[in-house]
Amino acid sequence: MKTLWFITNPKSGTATAAKAKALEAICDARGLTLVGRTAFPEDALPTPQALDAAGVDTAVLFAGDGTINAAVTALLEWKGAILILPGGTMNLLAKLLHGSADPAKIIAAAHARARRTRLSFVQVGDHRAYVGLILGPAANWVRAREIVRSGSLRGLARALRHAWSRTFGKGIRLDGVPGLKAGAQAVLVRADGAQLDVAAIDARDFRGITRLGWEWLTGDWVAASEVTQCQTTSFRTRGSKPALALFDGEPVMLEPGSEVRLGKTRDLFLATLDG
Repeated sequence: MKTLWFITNPKSGTATAAKAKALEAICDARGLTLVGRTAFPEDALPTPQALDAAGVDTAVLFAGDGTINAAVTALLEWKGAILILPGGTMNLLAKLLHGSADPAKIIAAAHARARRTRLSFVQVGDHRAYVGLILGPAANWVRAREIVRSGSLRGLARALRHAWSRTFGKGIRLDGVPGLKAGAQAVLVRADGAQLDVAAIDARDFRGITRLGWEWLTGDWVAASEVTQCQTTSFRTRGSKPALALFDGEPVMLEPGSEVRLGKTRDLFLATLDG
């Protein structure tokens, strides 16, 4: 870890421009060379060829889950390393790789003793979720959640009405997930080692829908209602129409019969936790 390219999203989570500058100063103080910066999505993400041409050995990602997803996917075939810093709301990947350390401590630890590791992910066609894939009518709460996070209430009422009506509709049906209740309002899929961990929420009454919506807006919706969990290596969506899905929070329309499967990266990521 000597020559860096910094990728941030000033609009995501805690990754402000001022904090990014402070982290750049920390890198400079440790003798690390910063040769490029990307402010996504205003700037296009660097290609592996561009990073190699600049002599970069480590891409530093200081952003939320959506930006990290886009950057990692763009660099999956790159031979360098990726250092993920907590710059979003939940920072699940950063916690997996570094525990609860703050960005400054992560940079110091990575410079001193980082090891390279691989990560599992959920894959559907060309789309990947490194944190989690959300399926089912509850995915329609994404618009309301983003409005709440932005601090502006403009359009919130309409987004809530849309999400509410969709959540009261038919739940999602899946093939290849034994033990999962049919018609769940929300299904969270996470890559867990060599398996896909599938958690389904069944919220059919007014109270359950209210809790589901509230948890969507304020926290982890898996705590919202009765959860059924199981594991599998792959499964398919059912239905006759395209359905909304969220890959690390980013919306994608999936065709009926889409295969959800497990994928793994190369030893691409720098980790500072032992084990």
